[in-house]
Amino acid sequence: MNNFSVNLSTVFTEVPFLDRFKKAREAGFDLVECQFPYSNTIEEIRNELEDNDLSLILINLPPGHWEEGDRGLAADPNRREEFRESVEIGIRYAKGLGVNQIHCMAGVHPSNNQNIFIENLFFAGTAMSEHGINLLIEPINPIDMPGYFLNDIQQAEEIINSVGLPNVKLQFDFYHIERIHGQALSFFQKYAELVSHVQIADSPGRHEPGTGEMNYKEILLYLQKHYKGSIGLEYNPQGRSAESFARLKEVTS
Repeated sequence: MNNFSVNLSTVFTEVPFLDRFKKAREAGFDLVECQFPYSNTIEEIRNELEDNDLSLILINLPPGHWEEGDRGLAADPNRREEFRESVEIGIRYAKGLGVNQIHCMAGVHPSNNQNIFIENLFFAGTAMSEHGINLLIEPINPIDMPGYFLNDIQQAEEIINSVGLPNVKLQFDFYHIERIHGQALSFFQKYAELVSHVQIADSPGRHEPGTGEMNYKEILLYLQKHYKGSIGLEYNPQGRSAESFARLKEVTS
Protein backbone atom coordinates (compact mmCIF):
# COMPACT_ATOMS: atom_id res chain seq x y z
CA MET A 1 0.00 0.00 0.00
CA ASN A 2 3.04 2.30 0.20
CA ASN A 3 2.48 3.78 -3.26
CA PHE A 4 -1.20 4.47 -2.60
CA SER A 5 -2.72 7.44 -0.82
CA VAL A 6 -6.15 6.75 0.64
CA ASN A 7 -8.62 9.62 0.30
CA LEU A 8 -10.24 10.12 3.69
CA SER A 9 -13.14 12.08 2.22
CA THR A 10 -14.41 9.06 0.28
CA VAL A 11 -12.97 6.02 2.07
CA PHE A 12 -13.58 4.97 5.70
CA THR A 13 -16.75 7.06 5.77
CA GLU A 14 -18.20 4.49 8.18
CA VAL A 15 -16.50 6.51 10.95
CA PRO A 16 -16.09 10.26 11.67
CA PHE A 17 -13.37 12.09 9.76
CA LEU A 18 -10.76 12.23 12.52
CA ASP A 19 -11.15 8.49 13.19
CA ARG A 20 -10.29 7.68 9.58
CA PHE A 21 -6.58 8.38 10.08
CA LYS A 22 -6.27 5.44 12.47
CA LYS A 23 -8.22 3.27 10.03
CA ALA A 24 -5.77 4.19 7.27
CA ARG A 25 -2.78 3.21 9.41
CA GLU A 26 -4.44 -0.07 10.44
CA ALA A 27 -4.98 -0.86 6.74
CA GLY A 28 -1.28 -0.38 6.05
CA PHE A 29 -1.18 3.08 4.48
CA ASP A 30 1.59 5.63 4.96
CA LEU A 31 -0.04 8.34 2.84
CA VAL A 32 -3.46 9.98 3.02
CA GLU A 33 -5.24 12.77 1.19
CA CYS A 34 -8.58 14.49 1.60
CA GLN A 35 -10.77 17.01 -0.13
CA PHE A 36 -11.75 19.66 2.40
CA PRO A 37 -10.14 19.49 5.85
CA TYR A 38 -11.51 22.82 6.99
CA SER A 39 -14.19 21.59 9.39
CA ASN A 40 -11.37 20.53 11.69
CA THR A 41 -8.51 22.58 13.07
CA ILE A 42 -4.94 22.18 11.89
CA GLU A 43 -4.01 20.99 15.37
CA GLU A 44 -6.67 18.26 15.40
CA ILE A 45 -5.56 16.90 12.05
CA ARG A 46 -1.86 17.21 12.84
CA ASN A 47 -2.38 15.18 16.01
CA GLU A 48 -3.98 12.37 14.01
CA LEU A 49 -1.19 12.42 11.45
CA GLU A 50 1.48 12.27 14.13
CA ASP A 51 -0.29 9.65 16.25
CA ASN A 52 -0.69 7.37 13.24
CA ASP A 53 2.63 8.14 11.52
CA LEU A 54 0.92 9.34 8.34
CA SER A 55 1.74 11.97 5.73
CA LEU A 56 -1.03 14.12 4.25
CA ILE A 57 -0.07 14.75 0.64
CA LEU A 58 -3.07 16.54 -0.92
CA ILE A 59 -5.97 18.81 0.00
CA ASN A 60 -8.37 21.00 -1.99
CA LEU A 61 -8.80 24.73 -1.66
CA PRO A 62 -12.04 25.74 0.06
CA PRO A 63 -14.72 25.41 -2.66
CA GLY A 64 -17.11 28.13 -1.53
CA HIS A 65 -20.45 27.07 -0.07
CA TRP A 66 -20.61 23.40 -1.05
CA GLU A 67 -24.01 22.82 0.54
CA GLU A 68 -25.41 25.66 -1.59
CA GLY A 69 -24.02 24.21 -4.81
CA ASP A 70 -20.57 25.79 -5.09
CA ARG A 71 -17.92 23.57 -6.63
CA GLY A 72 -15.01 25.97 -6.53
CA LEU A 73 -14.50 29.70 -7.06
CA ALA A 74 -11.54 30.03 -9.38
CA ALA A 75 -13.33 30.78 -12.67
CA ASP A 76 -16.04 33.08 -11.27
CA PRO A 77 -15.44 36.76 -12.14
CA ASN A 78 -17.65 37.90 -9.27
CA ARG A 79 -15.75 36.14 -6.48
CA ARG A 80 -12.13 37.16 -6.89
CA GLU A 81 -11.71 38.33 -3.31
CA GLU A 82 -13.36 35.24 -1.88
CA PHE A 83 -11.05 33.11 -4.01
CA ARG A 84 -7.99 34.95 -2.75
CA GLU A 85 -9.14 34.41 0.82
CA SER A 86 -9.52 30.69 0.04
CA VAL A 87 -5.93 30.61 -1.20
CA GLU A 88 -4.72 32.07 2.08
CA ILE A 89 -6.68 29.46 4.04
CA GLY A 90 -5.45 26.61 1.85
CA ILE A 91 -1.81 27.67 2.19
CA ARG A 92 -2.19 27.98 5.96
CA TYR A 93 -3.56 24.44 6.24
CA ALA A 94 -0.97 23.06 3.83
CA LYS A 95 1.91 24.62 5.73
CA GLY A 96 0.51 23.50 9.07
CA LEU A 97 0.03 19.93 7.90
CA GLY A 98 3.08 19.43 5.70
CA VAL A 99 1.05 19.24 2.47
CA ASN A 100 2.81 20.09 -0.79
CA GLN A 101 -0.07 19.81 -3.28
CA ILE A 102 -3.40 21.65 -3.39
CA HIS A 103 -6.19 21.00 -5.88
CA CYS A 104 -8.10 24.07 -7.04
CA MET A 105 -11.67 23.55 -8.24
CA ALA A 106 -12.91 25.79 -11.06
CA GLY A 107 -16.63 26.00 -10.25
CA VAL A 108 -20.01 25.55 -11.89
CA HIS A 109 -21.34 29.12 -12.07
CA PRO A 110 -22.76 30.13 -15.51
CA SER A 111 -20.60 33.27 -15.58
CA ASN A 112 -17.34 31.32 -15.25
CA ASN A 113 -14.74 32.16 -17.86
CA GLN A 114 -11.28 30.98 -18.79
CA ASN A 115 -9.47 34.30 -18.54
CA ILE A 116 -10.54 34.69 -14.91
CA PHE A 117 -9.56 31.09 -14.20
CA ILE A 118 -6.09 31.68 -15.64
CA GLU A 119 -5.71 34.96 -13.74
CA ASN A 120 -6.70 33.33 -10.44
CA LEU A 121 -4.48 30.32 -11.01
CA PHE A 122 -1.54 32.62 -11.66
CA PHE A 123 -2.25 34.42 -8.39
CA ALA A 124 -2.61 31.18 -6.43
CA GLY A 125 0.32 29.45 -8.08
CA THR A 126 2.59 32.41 -7.39
CA ALA A 127 1.55 32.50 -3.74
CA MET A 128 2.01 28.76 -3.32
CA SER A 129 5.40 28.71 -5.04
CA GLU A 130 6.80 30.69 -2.11
CA HIS A 131 6.02 27.71 0.12
CA GLY A 132 7.03 24.89 -2.22
CA ILE A 133 3.42 23.91 -2.93
CA ASN A 134 2.11 22.66 -6.27
CA LEU A 135 -1.27 23.91 -7.48
CA LEU A 136 -3.30 21.29 -9.32
CA ILE A 137 -6.30 21.46 -11.64
CA GLU A 138 -8.40 18.49 -12.69
CA PRO A 139 -10.97 17.91 -15.43
CA ILE A 140 -14.20 16.62 -13.87
CA ASN A 141 -16.78 14.78 -15.92
CA PRO A 142 -20.13 16.49 -16.65
CA ILE A 143 -22.13 13.38 -15.73
CA ASP A 144 -21.15 13.54 -12.07
CA MET A 145 -20.80 17.32 -11.93
CA PRO A 146 -22.97 19.05 -14.57
CA GLY A 147 -21.77 22.51 -15.53
CA TYR A 148 -18.27 22.13 -14.11
CA PHE A 149 -16.09 24.61 -15.97
CA LEU A 150 -13.05 22.38 -16.51
CA ASN A 151 -14.35 19.26 -18.23
CA ASP A 152 -11.79 18.44 -20.95
CA ILE A 153 -8.13 17.48 -20.68
CA GLN A 154 -7.05 19.53 -23.70
CA GLN A 155 -8.67 22.53 -22.04
CA ALA A 156 -6.64 21.78 -18.90
CA GLU A 157 -3.44 21.65 -20.96
CA GLU A 158 -4.23 25.01 -22.56
CA ILE A 159 -4.90 26.59 -19.18
CA ILE A 160 -1.73 25.22 -17.58
CA ASN A 161 0.35 26.45 -20.49
CA SER A 162 -1.32 29.88 -20.34
CA VAL A 163 -0.62 30.22 -16.61
CA GLY A 164 3.00 29.39 -17.32
CA LEU A 165 4.13 28.59 -13.78
CA PRO A 166 6.22 25.48 -13.10
CA ASN A 167 4.22 24.58 -9.98
CA VAL A 168 0.81 24.62 -11.73
CA LYS A 169 0.18 21.02 -12.74
CA LEU A 170 -2.45 18.47 -13.73
CA GLN A 171 -4.27 16.16 -11.35
CA PHE A 172 -5.11 13.16 -13.50
CA ASP A 173 -8.13 11.25 -12.24
CA PHE A 174 -8.48 8.09 -14.34
CA TYR A 175 -12.17 7.82 -13.49
CA HIS A 176 -13.03 11.32 -14.69
CA ILE A 177 -10.92 11.05 -17.83
CA GLU A 178 -12.53 7.71 -18.66
CA ARG A 179 -15.98 9.24 -18.28
CA ILE A 180 -15.07 12.30 -20.34
CA HIS A 181 -12.91 10.85 -23.10
CA GLY A 182 -12.68 7.07 -22.77
CA GLN A 183 -9.34 5.24 -23.08
CA ALA A 184 -7.97 6.99 -19.99
CA LEU A 185 -4.56 5.30 -20.12
CA SER A 186 -3.86 6.66 -23.59
CA PHE A 187 -4.65 10.16 -22.35
CA PHE A 188 -2.33 9.69 -19.38
CA GLN A 189 0.44 8.67 -21.75
CA LYS A 190 -0.18 11.77 -23.85
CA TYR A 191 -0.29 14.26 -20.98
CA ALA A 192 2.04 12.58 -18.45
CA GLU A 193 4.56 15.43 -18.42
CA LEU A 194 1.90 17.74 -16.95
CA VAL A 195 0.79 15.31 -14.23
CA SER A 196 1.72 15.84 -10.60
CA HIS A 197 -0.84 13.55 -8.95
CA VAL A 198 -2.94 10.57 -10.01
CA GLN A 199 -6.27 9.40 -8.62
CA ILE A 200 -8.15 6.21 -9.44
CA ALA A 201 -11.65 4.76 -9.29
CA ASP A 202 -13.46 2.38 -11.62
CA SER A 203 -16.04 3.43 -14.19
CA PRO A 204 -18.99 3.69 -14.31
CA GLY A 205 -19.74 3.32 -10.58
CA ARG A 206 -16.74 5.19 -9.11
CA HIS A 207 -16.04 2.26 -6.83
CA GLU A 208 -12.69 0.59 -6.20
CA PRO A 209 -10.67 -0.73 -9.17
CA GLY A 210 -11.92 -4.13 -10.23
CA THR A 211 -15.62 -3.31 -9.86
CA GLY A 212 -16.20 -1.69 -13.24
CA GLU A 213 -15.22 -1.73 -16.89
CA MET A 214 -11.71 -0.26 -16.77
CA ASN A 215 -8.62 -2.44 -17.21
CA TYR A 216 -6.85 -1.54 -13.99
CA LYS A 217 -4.35 -4.37 -14.26
CA GLU A 218 -2.99 -2.67 -17.37
CA ILE A 219 -3.28 0.83 -15.91
CA LEU A 220 -1.53 0.04 -12.63
CA LEU A 221 1.19 -1.98 -14.34
CA TYR A 222 1.90 0.98 -16.60
CA LEU A 223 1.94 3.40 -13.67
CA GLN A 224 4.29 1.13 -11.75
CA LYS A 225 6.78 1.31 -14.62
CA HIS A 226 6.37 4.91 -15.75
CA TYR A 227 4.98 7.03 -12.89
CA LYS A 228 6.94 7.83 -9.75
CA GLY A 229 4.29 9.66 -7.73
CA SER A 230 1.62 8.42 -5.36
CA ILE A 231 -1.78 7.16 -6.50
CA GLY A 232 -4.81 8.55 -4.73
CA LEU A 233 -7.66 6.17 -3.92
CA GLU A 234 -10.55 8.57 -4.42
CA TYR A 235 -13.30 6.04 -4.83
CA ASN A 236 -16.57 5.22 -3.07
CA PRO A 237 -16.21 1.69 -1.70
CA GLN A 238 -18.81 -0.70 -3.04
CA GLY A 239 -19.08 -2.33 0.36
CA ARG A 240 -17.16 -1.66 3.56
CA SER A 241 -13.97 0.31 3.11
CA ALA A 242 -11.64 -2.32 4.53
CA GLU A 243 -13.01 -4.90 2.10
CA SER A 244 -12.32 -2.67 -0.90
CA PHE A 245 -8.56 -3.08 -0.52
CA ALA A 246 -8.80 -6.82 -1.19
CA ARG A 247 -10.25 -6.04 -4.62
CA LEU A 248 -7.48 -3.51 -5.16
CA LYS A 249 -4.83 -6.12 -4.31
CA GLU A 250 -6.39 -8.48 -6.85
CA VAL A 251 -5.82 -6.04 -9.71
CA THR A 252 -2.28 -5.22 -8.58
CA SER A 253 -1.15 -8.85 -8.27
